[in-house]
Amino acid sequence: MKTSRIVLSIACALVAGAASAGMTAEEAARLGAELTPIGAERAGNAAGTIPEWKGGLTTAPAGFDPVKGYADPFAGEKPLYTISAANMAQHKDLLAPGQMELMKRYPSYRMNVYKSHRTAAFPQKVYDAAKAEGMNAALTGAGTGVANVSKTTVPFPIPKSGVEVVWNHMMRYRGGNFIRYSAEFPVQTNGSFTPLTRSEYQLQSAEVDKPEANRMLYGMFHITGPSSQAGELDLIHATLDQTREPNLIWVYNAGQRRVLRAPDLCCDTPGQGSDGLRTTDDYDGFFGPTDRYDWKLVGKKEMLISYNNYKLNSKSLKYTDLVRPTNLNSDLVRYELHRVWVVEATLKKGMRHAYAKRTFYFDEDSWHMAHADQYDGRGELWRVHEEHLMQYYDAPVLFNTGDVVYDLQARRYVVVGVTNQEKPIRFKLKQELAFFSTDNLRRLAN
Repeated sequence: MKTSRIVLSIACALVAGAASAGMTAEEAARLGAELTPIGAERAGNAAGTIPEWKGGLTTAPAGFDPVKGYADPFAGEKPLYTISAANMAQHKDLLAPGQMELMKRYPSYRMNVYKSHRTAAFPQKVYDAAKAEGMNAALTGAGTGVANVSKTTVPFPIPKSGVEVVWNHMMRYRGGNFIRYSAEFPVQTNGSFTPLTRSEYQLQSAEVDKPEANRMLYGMFHITGPSSQAGELDLIHATLDQTREPNLIWVYNAGQRRVLRAPDLCCDTPGQGSDGLRTTDDYDGFFGPTDRYDWKLVGKKEMLISYNNYKLNSKSLKYTDLVRPTNLNSDLVRYELHRVWVVEATLKKGMRHAYAKRTFYFDEDSWHMAHADQYDGRGELWRVHEEHLMQYYDAPVLFNTGDVVYDLQARRYVVVGVTNQEKPIRFKLKQELAFFSTDNLRRLAN
């Protein structure tokens, strides 16, 4: 099947308001057969540049010690070729507009392309739940929620609309329950920066024995530095049906020493610690209400995306090694050819958001957003968002090892979620629901 250009095009534009039904029995039978257990094409491409999926990477290399960082199973590989502004026209079918614009503007931004490895893998329970609940999963409202699911993290393995792909991304398996210690920092035009560090706790409702009604995941975000912001906390209870009940958000303001509801902490409010270079719903590629956009499923294509970034994740690196004045250090980033789902989001009439249009590219093997191009109200490309993906083979889960939002108008960028100088991420924790309560929010603040 050719996917070098967008294929599987949709005859009629499918938007958020389209009817949604679960998989048929015939479709469900394809999972684990010609499709992977969560809906990707198992076969490689005709050119042999994308391999067959054979179960992904679930075994750590010898000597793996999470304290020392994730050992790179592909450390001996060299780039097959490098793309820059000088030769990007030869590869334009495999690139997003934002990638090409970055190369035009910043000579130091280039893409080192390596052999592709389909490392994405998840626990068997993820595969079982996708098949069992995918036959009943349905969109609610105008695509603003998901119904008839409790354990799956992939409600729509065979998506029929753009918003179904977006829900697969937001609900995707994240290791179940984790603590991530990370840093975020906007980079000045001279390359200087001041890290904001945070501890991030997440629990997916699918991991809870007796889940609360209408809950997708719980998150606690605790800023630990610098001293001027340390002690600030955010708590979120993300909902499955956001028409029935919007996401519940609370904040602890260290200056006021108060816990406050924060219903407006979403969408296009500036992201915490970003100096206004990203929106709140830029978190994790995209995470927020889906009601502001019409979501069009364009189709699937082959694309060069940032993947298997063990080098970028290395604990031997300092943040100064990652940062260059105009872009992340290109020598540390690995690109591979993978298939992606392409979804266009267009702002609905009467709705408000800083981005009037967004084009998202989602990795077919994990449903993780890999790249986004985001446009202002004049239709001009404004921000380019790259997620740097990596398989955490001990979890197992494919997740990012940091992401970057490039603001083309400000000529600056913000680095998000990097962990090189922080304690190692911890998966498979036993965290009680009580941890994600407002009472605990107060306790953590004191």
